[in-house]
Amino acid sequence: MIDYLRIFWRGFLIVALTAANVVQVSSGHFIGAGFIGAAISWTWWSNARTAAHRDRRGAGLVYGFGAGVGTLVGMMLTRWWYGLGT
Repeated sequence: MIDYLRIFWRGFLIVALTAANVVQVSSGHFIGAGFIGAAISWTWWSNARTAAHRDRRGAGLVYGFGAGVGTLVGMMLTRWWYGLGT
């Protein structure tokens, strides 16, 4: 179960950061976009070392679900942070 939670959070984090960065770039928030862009790169680098070695049944589904939830949370939190509404 712990392995699936780690897989979920990896998918969640990378896509939440990406969604947050899309909102920042499209809104012209250069400094925030730069910091989040660096966080995305670090997360990808960290994730790429081990993600391909996950052969557990359903790992791709769990990663995808985390990514979907991360998309929604990243968008909502960043829009809230900058007062862009929902």
